[in-house]
Amino acid sequence: MKIEITEHAKERMQEYDVSEDLLKDTINNPDTITEGYGSRKIYQKKLNHYMLRVIVEENKEIKRVITVYKARSERYGI
Repeated sequence: MKIEITEHAKERMQEYDVSEDLLKDTINNPDTITEGYGSRKIYQKKLNHYMLRVIVEENKEIKRVITVYKARSERYGI
């Protein structure tokens, strides 16, 4: 399935120093997936003391990355 990264998500990737490879690895091999707002999904991967969270809208053909951020892993219990 194709992955599309919005401009906002690209800005956030720079802000949080997240590579495109790490982003794609999080989507393809997440530690967990949770339901987000509306039909969005949140792909999560634990990184040392942080959790990388990738917010995605998807349909049959594409996964559109809306935003990306790192959060303290203990906040999400993983």
